[in-house]
Amino acid sequence: MQIQMGRFFFLSFFFLSILCLLPLKPVVALPLHTNSRWIVDEDGARVKLACVNWPSHQEAPVAEGLSNHPVDLISKRIASLGFNCVRLTLPLFLAIDQSLASLTVRQSFQRLGLLESLAGFQANNPSMLDLPLTSAYQAVVSNLADNNMMVILDSHFSEPSFHDNGVFGDQHFNPDLWVKGLTRIATMFSGVPNVVGMSLRNELRCPNQNVKDWYRYMQKGAEAVHSANPDVLVIISGLSDGTDLSFLLNQQLELTFTGKLVLEMHWHGSRVGRAGETSNPNKVCGRVVDSIMRRGGVLLQQGWPLMFVSELGVDDNRHLNCFFGLAAELDFDWALWTLEETNGLMNWNSSFFQRISALQSPLQGPDVSRVRRHKIIFHPSTGLCILRESGSEPLKLGPCTKSEAWGYTPQKLLTVKGTYFCLQAVGLGKPAKLSIICTKPGSNWEIISDSKMYLSTKLGDGTRVCLDVDSSSTIVTDACKCLGRGDMCDPGSQWFKVVDSTNITRRPILQIG
Repeated sequence: MQIQMGRFFFLSFFFLSILCLLPLKPVVALPLHTNSRWIVDEDGARVKLACVNWPSHQEAPVAEGLSNHPVDLISKRIASLGFNCVRLTLPLFLAIDQSLASLTVRQSFQRLGLLESLAGFQANNPSMLDLPLTSAYQAVVSNLADNNMMVILDSHFSEPSFHDNGVFGDQHFNPDLWVKGLTRIATMFSGVPNVVGMSLRNELRCPNQNVKDWYRYMQKGAEAVHSANPDVLVIISGLSDGTDLSFLLNQQLELTFTGKLVLEMHWHGSRVGRAGETSNPNKVCGRVVDSIMRRGGVLLQQGWPLMFVSELGVDDNRHLNCFFGLAAELDFDWALWTLEETNGLMNWNSSFFQRISALQSPLQGPDVSRVRRHKIIFHPSTGLCILRESGSEPLKLGPCTKSEAWGYTPQKLLTVKGTYFCLQAVGLGKPAKLSIICTKPGSNWEIISDSKMYLSTKLGDGTRVCLDVDSSSTIVTDACKCLGRGDMCDPGSQWFKVVDSTNITRRPILQIG
């Protein structure tokens, strides 16, 4: 398992064979806290957590991939892909089982018969090989700090394994040991500045799950972590594999502290099931988004900080477009699961990282008094936005940081703010244009379909067209596709999201030292 998983981890990275130089980025004043739905630094500036999960909770509880490459190379590659934090998993017993914690990395591999992994670890990270497992975990955190990466400690399972969990009181989940372990982990990393948060438990699930126990023990665990380490964000997930927080709409958590609680909600592409493979993608996307909002997404609108989603598992590119559209619309913090496995998108390439780069930067923030509210038109399939290069050139897709400031009026006009221009359709297959005559047919844009991701208008002859992108990234209008109940085509080129923005283009990153 260790050998195979580590190999997958690095297959995904080899698409970038040369490390790029990272641009200078604004400094984050740690520790972090919350301001309504936002995570902010000590100066009150928004810090959008754009994280990747790095598994360290399995049978040999060592960060995956260290048998393949030096830890510093891994950290640098993660940073080069635009992530600013790592959700580093660990088994709880690493903090409370002395017989496990005292094992060295070498002994752990030997005990499991992972001799090939042992040899690889010796070659790539010799200084860590004879460290106790807890010290090896700390060394990874330290190296991430050296590379200006924030860390969220994730109490993933109780015992080192691939599948464990359950709920409070199950065979592998003693709640008293859990609180004890959380306390020790929080204490261990007290005063470590790049450890900015701690997730209390991964994906609670069991037929015996109940809300009463959730409140009882989550409150106890949260208080224990905050008491031991008041600097970290306390991150709490819900029930049903971490997908349901809806009960918080009726009853708040009762905690003695404020400004540190972050909720965590998981998205699983696998939950779409076979219906997602055989149903119209617009209906599937609409159904999934509606479920997510009902089960917890609505909490963002009520001022709860929500990290979405700590474990993104999607096997189908169509579902990714749906997720990216929602991620841009709500502008939530997120962590991607992960850089390996089927659900980790082993087939990533440079275009995938382009798609997520727009989501790694904040689009909105808590202080809107000094910025101009506007819209951007986001294209989830590419991760780009509609740009105007000049008055005579056609509209194109380009980096969202260079997007026009759009407005969407009650009359359903898409206008360029500060000008008289509006977006207008000319004909089937023809480039959309900007016009100052906004009363003509083709100027009123409706958001249609269950996915709410089409921008559609009617031409002078009554033909309905949708905004689209051609092979040269030019914005055109064409016949709307995939709208029929039985249509199984890919609507990605015609999916757009009109997204709120406050023109925040910087991507905060931790600076240590």
